[in-house]
Amino acid sequence: MAKSRGANGLGAPGSRESLAGDELSSLGSDSEIDGGERRVDKFGFFGGSQSAGGALEEVPLDVLRQRESKWLDMLNSWDKWMAKKHKKIRLRCQKGIPPSLRGRAWQYLSGGKVKLEQNAGTFDELDISLGDPKWRDVIERDLHRQFPFHEMFVSRGGHGQQDLFRVLKAYTLYRPEEGYCQAQAPIAAVLLMHMPAEQAFWCLVQICEKYLPGYYSEKLEAIQLDGEILFSLLHRVAPVAHKHLSKQKIDPILYMTEWFMCAFSRTLPWSSVLRVWDMFFCEGVKILFRVGLVLLKHTLGSSDKLKTCQGQYETMERLRALSPSIMQEAFLVQEIIELPVTERHIEREHLIQLKKWKETHGELQCQSLPRLHGAKAINDSEPHSHKALEPAPSIILPPGQALSPKGRKGKEKKGAPGKDKLANGPISEMNGAEPWTLPGPGASPHHQSKESLSSRESEDTYL
Repeated sequence: MAKSRGANGLGAPGSRESLAGDELSSLGSDSEIDGGERRVDKFGFFGGSQSAGGALEEVPLDVLRQRESKWLDMLNSWDKWMAKKHKKIRLRCQKGIPPSLRGRAWQYLSGGKVKLEQNAGTFDELDISLGDPKWRDVIERDLHRQFPFHEMFVSRGGHGQQDLFRVLKAYTLYRPEEGYCQAQAPIAAVLLMHMPAEQAFWCLVQICEKYLPGYYSEKLEAIQLDGEILFSLLHRVAPVAHKHLSKQKIDPILYMTEWFMCAFSRTLPWSSVLRVWDMFFCEGVKILFRVGLVLLKHTLGSSDKLKTCQGQYETMERLRALSPSIMQEAFLVQEIIELPVTERHIEREHLIQLKKWKETHGELQCQSLPRLHGAKAINDSEPHSHKALEPAPSIILPPGQALSPKGRKGKEKKGAPGKDKLANGPISEMNGAEPWTLPGPGASPHHQSKESLSSRESEDTYL
């Protein structure tokens, strides 16, 4: 997406300036909704503006409660699950994360929670800094373009737009060499729909640095490379579509840039967006490749489908107006899961395309770190603190006092000095210790930010 630079207009293809265009133009403003019937769907959109694509897949209430219980168990023992039962986490992400826990789960999967704990106070420092006026101006102009029909962002200057500005401005200070790219705005906005600003900021950092490194850099080299990888994989998945796009000389960057840089948040109906993001945070960029391949396969993958798009213009129009049936949640998710494209395929093709790039363009100008394929790889590179795995004591003993061995209650000597008093007396009076209280579920040394919903409980229920 375009990285606006003051008075600069649209640039040449392959630069951030060339990608603003209509794709990121405003879909409307709060004034267009005023006076109308302000019905909000289950996702917070007015008039169901993001619900196209068929009937929503409703999970029975009893099944939803069971899934919530399982996810709470996982989140409260996250290190253990990541170490020993990662496949089970993946299966549960494929089934869909319960809405009440989605924000918290994304933080755990992405490593954003660990990043926040390692950098407590950093966001607040960035938040109070003014930042570069150049980026402030560009970000402010983009705020009203992000999901203008969502209740969080419908009001100019409302809390949603304020938090979006804070997150994006903070990133320009955190990574001044990258600055701001317009495609980061919808990513940050989706995160803010599910969590407070500080948590959203660190999840954005993880997406930019671990999941999609180099995507938002100056020359868009990483996204161009991934476009070539996608096109090469298409030859194996849907040779008819590959042949047609080759014949029409349609470069991958013309249709896949917004798909990948915005993680399909501006392409799919919202229920499908959330399911794709659940899997993306767990399994990494291969999910974006699979979604792109599924859309291309079912749009251009047969001779019948190509009858109405014989030319370049007709083909591009078809890719801009995808059939709702192929974006429907249940169909799309099943296709994504079944498509046999793995991290190994992507990395092997990456090496091939990188070699070709160097032969034609020279060395990459943006030297970003290698991307990590999902939650397991990120967790292994930045392991969680294992404090959460230590058993919490259910009773506090004074110094030098030990619990009696299990099963030897009856063998204890009667009249032992002070023992009855210790057993029955108030624990809070022992050596002036504070009364012991049970920690809340998933208790952690989170640094709390100052957004409108920032309590620890909100991590479980923020929708």
